[in-house]
Amino acid sequence: MPVKPRLGQNFLVDVHAARRIVAALGDVSARTVVEIGPGRGAITGALASTARRLIAIELDRELATGLRESCRAEHVTVIEQNILQFDFAEAAEQAGQRLSVAGNLPYYITSPILLKLAECHAALDLAVLMVQREVAERITASPGSRDYGLLSATVQMYGPVETLFTLPPSAFAPRPEVDSTVFRWRFAPRFVELGVEEAGFLRFLRQVFAQKRKTLANNLRAAGVPAHVAVAALTDTEIDAHARAESVSVEGLAALWRRLQ
Repeated sequence: MPVKPRLGQNFLVDVHAARRIVAALGDVSARTVVEIGPGRGAITGALASTARRLIAIELDRELATGLRESCRAEHVTVIEQNILQFDFAEAAEQAGQRLSVAGNLPYYITSPILLKLAECHAALDLAVLMVQREVAERITASPGSRDYGLLSATVQMYGPVETLFTLPPSAFAPRPEVDSTVFRWRFAPRFVELGVEEAGFLRFLRQVFAQKRKTLANNLRAAGVPAHVAVAALTDTEIDAHARAESVSVEGLAALWRRLQ
């Protein structure tokens, strides 16, 4: 079956890696698992043998057809659909439990998928995902590091993330030009804990990370916050007036948001 570059298809061919991804989900014998972009089924087969129910979401019609032929078990459902349109809440309601998620995410649509999962967090328990290594480093970065930014803060507001392992291009066909990293994301939103309103705080994060080279104070001013208000809020929350957003923890940014309200 020919590869379709526009869909970002780099199929996992490392069987051992597929097993490690499934193992990282933990015991799923009583759980429903959603697989994002199963492709040719490298991970699908391992999931089908361990999960109580498996829902595989595949955009490519030919691949979806092939998966239905190879996975005929009653507890496996293959849906031909864009994952961004999939209704996680309905699937969780039908399952009677929060869902586990696994997948080798296409590089070109990684961020939209992560934001989709964050949006559907109430229906999700944990996810084990494979992405481009550079993206994984940004997702799991700590404040003050070179890779920390808007993606890091946004994802981590929905729960802790941890790097599991990295795979070389040889683990895929066709071979990508970069390494891929598998990480685990446990969904445990922090908005209530940090005393911030979800939509408002996410909007605030986009503002303070708008231009990475600018200080927090300058990004706030660009967002319409008067200079004297920004300086007073930074002083009250004990954040350096010359600090950039990437050097401040989400706890610090939450305190700043609360002060500005």
